[in-house]
Amino acid sequence: MRMLHVGFGNMVSVDRIVAIISPASAPIKRLKDEAQREGRLVDATQGRKTRAILVMDSGHVILSALQPETLSNRFSTEGAVDDGE
Repeated sequence: MRMLHVGFGNMVSVDRIVAIISPASAPIKRLKDEAQREGRLVDATQGRKTRAILVMDSGHVILSALQPETLSNRFSTEGAVDDGE
């Protein structure tokens, strides 16, 4: 299983990512708020500004302090770590 480092020692499964998006638009802010109300929000920012939102196939929404471009680059290169499974 490949894992993607999303910052500050946090990782998510590459196979479960549906989208990596910028949090700037109003619909994305509503998506984040809805996930928080429903208990599906995971904050991996360590208190820093949210720069990317990852939407998972389970409906979970993950906040990252890294830029979407950075995550995308890690997704396609060495930043996605194979854990041997």
